[in-house]
Amino acid sequence: MTPNASRRNFFKTTGAVSAATVFGGVGVGLTACGGDSSSTPEDPLLALTATQVVANIKNGTLKAETYMAAMIARAKAASGLNGMIFLNEAEALKAAKAVDAAKAAGTPLGALAGLPIVVKDNINTKDMKTTGGTSSLRNFQPTSNAPSVQKLLDAGAIILGKSNLHEWAFGITTTNFTLGTDQSGLATRAGKNPYDTSRIPGGSSGGTAIAVAARFGPAGLGTDTGGSTRVPASFCGIAGFRPSVGDGGTDRRYRDTANDALPISTTRDTVGPMARTVADIALLDAVITGGTVPTAKALKGLKIGIPAAFWTGLDDSVKPVAEAAKKKLADAGVVFVEADLTGIMALNDSVSFPIALHEPVTAIPAYLNANNAPVRTVAAVIAGLASPDVQGAFGAIAGDVFGPAPGNGAYDAAMVAVTGGRAQLQKLYKDYFSAQGVECVLFPTTLLAAPKIDAAKGSDKLSYTVGGVEQKDKDTFGTCIRNTDPCTNAGLPSLSIPAGLTSGGLPVGMEIDGPLGSDANLLAIGMAIEAVWGSLKAPAI
Repeated sequence: MTPNASRRNFFKTTGAVSAATVFGGVGVGLTACGGDSSSTPEDPLLALTATQVVANIKNGTLKAETYMAAMIARAKAASGLNGMIFLNEAEALKAAKAVDAAKAAGTPLGALAGLPIVVKDNINTKDMKTTGGTSSLRNFQPTSNAPSVQKLLDAGAIILGKSNLHEWAFGITTTNFTLGTDQSGLATRAGKNPYDTSRIPGGSSGGTAIAVAARFGPAGLGTDTGGSTRVPASFCGIAGFRPSVGDGGTDRRYRDTANDALPISTTRDTVGPMARTVADIALLDAVITGGTVPTAKALKGLKIGIPAAFWTGLDDSVKPVAEAAKKKLADAGVVFVEADLTGIMALNDSVSFPIALHEPVTAIPAYLNANNAPVRTVAAVIAGLASPDVQGAFGAIAGDVFGPAPGNGAYDAAMVAVTGGRAQLQKLYKDYFSAQGVECVLFPTTLLAAPKIDAAKGSDKLSYTVGGVEQKDKDTFGTCIRNTDPCTNAGLPSLSIPAGLTSGGLPVGMEIDGPLGSDANLLAIGMAIEAVWGSLKAPAI
């Protein structure tokens, strides 16, 4: 395969649509019209993983400009999925040409030289706006990059653009009303799942998941507060990683602070990489942390915990995929320890929303002021919200049932109780890993495959089937994050890996969580697991 031949083949089979600015400013926004159905994910350039792209650019078999042009054309062709807010076309091509010139001159290339990445539009970028998908920040441009972004850029990565998200990252569907509604008020810029465009991609990092799954962004960054890298990874058939956060000090794996991305919870928020494969995530993680890429772990004799609390209530279409994935690992020599994390769901419920709904009271104004944003208060943010479900969440923040602010006795007393519950949750996990002698736990990332888009409310109710019995009118948010949320509150590393497709062709992800600080080991396990499960069939865009 020659680069020129690949490029000719790509442009022969891929149509590009016109572009229009969404919020204005640098880069090119994308229209909401559909892509050319003749495009094919099996094109050689589209099939490359991030690791392969970097290797091919370094060894001279692929031009960075050739690949970047292919990704831009693909992004335009797939614009109907609403994965991007900004496409940084001119600057991305310019940077790719510079990589090729450096290669030709014999200049040593960085670890990610020429790799296009997408960055969720709540993460600070100094050369592009950071809108958070909300109107009050439509013209906001930070003066510096978030540390994780800067690390990737220093290694030669190139930002292809800023990806769509649930408004202010405060939801699980990426149905964003800020980006456009029709005359009836329904969302027209909802993120769409590449495997079934009537379904959500998950959220809040849905745009990054769309870009990776639809093969126009080999890798990217999302953020995760309660499942926002892992839920969309599961729904879109890619890998999503949440690094260790712990108590936010030296045990925080990534050095991004609450002022480097639009905050929800200083206790829970973190940037996290998303990619086609765990190996790609391990590459980005090594660059961000200054570490080395781990080698895949030997699975024979590896002990993995199976906590029953995370395996109950699975949708009938997800359960057989999860069981088949588990069997494949057993056949590969994994030793499963059937031991539950007793009481974990109730304990997690006691701390989860109090943290997520009350830390924003101080975190949001602190971020806005530190970054000289055009608005400075929670009230001003609320005034600009367009998504009904996000308005509801911020209404709970404004209501502040634990008291008006830190320093208020009721608030402080409640948060002390929450902090104590979180410490219990951390101890429960620590004791479990120690007592059971397991290196991680395994379970389905989500109870169900991607639900239908709710274009009227953004995220309301859903139904699914368990053991032939319909579960009616279930809360979308709570259902989707049930399995991803507990490790979040404990600050543990977590990884979602694509495990297969339902009989209806929807992706199913499996999650592994490990002890605090075991990130490299967890990625090594994930690399071995994905080798057993294999890769998913690409979506037909």
